[in-house]
Order: sequence, then C-alpha cells, then structure tokens
Amino acid sequence: MLLQVKNLRCGHGSLEVIHGVSLHVCAGEIVGLLGANGAGKTSLLRALAGLLPIWDGEVRVDGRSLRGQPAWRGVSNGVVMVPEGKMIFADMTVQENLLLGGYHNPDRRLQLEIVLERFPRLRERLRQVAGTLSGGEQQMLAIGRALMARPRLLLLDEPSMGLAPLMVREVFQEIVKLREAGLTVLLVEQNARATLEVTDRAYVMENGEILLEGRAGDLAHHPEVQRAYLGKGREDTTP
Repeated sequence: MLLQVKNLRCGHGSLEVIHGVSLHVCAGEIVGLLGANGAGKTSLLRALAGLLPIWDGEVRVDGRSLRGQPAWRGVSNGVVMVPEGKMIFADMTVQENLLLGGYHNPDRRLQLEIVLERFPRLRERLRQVAGTLSGGEQQMLAIGRALMARPRLLLLDEPSMGLAPLMVREVFQEIVKLREAGLTVLLVEQNARATLEVTDRAYVMENGEILLEGRAGDLAHHPEVQRAYLGKGREDTTP
C-alpha cells in the first residue's frame, strides 16, 4: 500500500472541513475522488501534499508518516500535486516552468528529456511563454512540471477543468499512460463519467466525509452515483 490515510481531520482557520477521512491507494493504481463543489476534495489533496496542516489522523507513504512535514518533504518522498487551475508560471517559458519542477532533482536535464518524450507538443513550445499556450497545453505543462520531480504518487486536482471535450479525452488518456509507466495516481474530479472509465477504484466525498467507495465499475452502476453524478435515474418530466 503506497498511500494510507486514517481518520484525517483538517480545516481552514477554526473551520473543520475534512471529518475523519480514511482511504488508501496501492502502488500502480489510479484512484478517483469524486464529489460536488465544496465536498472537501481539494482540501484533502492539499493536506496530503503538506499544504494544509493535519489536525488529527495519519498520512503515511510506504509506511512513513508525512504528518507535520512541509510540502517540500512530501515531494522528496515522492508525493507531488498538480493543483486545480494548473498554476503555471505564465510569464516564464515552458522550459523554465519544467526545470523549476525538477529543482531538487540532480538529473533534471535527463528528466526533462523524458518529459518531452511524453509530451512532444511541449518540446515544440520550449521557448514559448507559458501564458500563451492553449488550456490543454497548459494542463500538459502542469503535469509535465510535476513529473520533473520524479513522483511516485501524483495528486491531480481537476485536470479536466475548463478544457474542451477532445482535450479532456487526451488528458485522461495521458493519465492512463502514466499508470502504465508505473506511476500511481490519486485523481480528484467532478467529471465522474470520465473518471470512472480510467480509475481502478474510487471514493465519493460529501461534506468532508467519504460517502461511498468501491471498484470503479461497481460505482458506475450504483444508483446514487448514477443519479447524482452521471445524470441517470431522474424521472422523465418531458410531456
């Protein structure tokens, strides 16, 4: 088991937003985390990445506790987050963004070549200012920048946000390829249909708690998931 989370509680200021969440991710899995806006998905990822203090509970990677560790320590332990909204450095070039992602990697020039092999479109735009890329290219850059740190566990927060359907399909195909290359992924998404197509297992969050969990195929047929996230099961009111 690569990631183990037990009874995690955290929040913002004095407001608790994650209420005793437990989950796990095994090496080589893509695990989805579904839920509506405000369910606590991003706050949970931020806690796992060391960006939000853990109030109670435990986060372990390969049995090693990350509680109380700064975000850079998590990166050193192989946990890297791609934040919602991409958060690229818009005024810097594609190459500069990528090299910053590998700031602690002594082999970052070699890793850069590996990333560019995976994303040939970024190679074509190495000298281009990142803010001038299309939305899909910026998402590729955000993922590529994270890969520069050679993560073992990639935390992806809403990678499909703001993308055209064709680009969403391409991004999800890349996520599957990352798993095929040996990477483990925890994927936060509101696009439940696309998520359940590429994940091995998934959790459904509501109000800072885990509401459902199971194999992706089983959840895709769960009545509550179909009703709330897949647009099925509603009464037809068409006259």
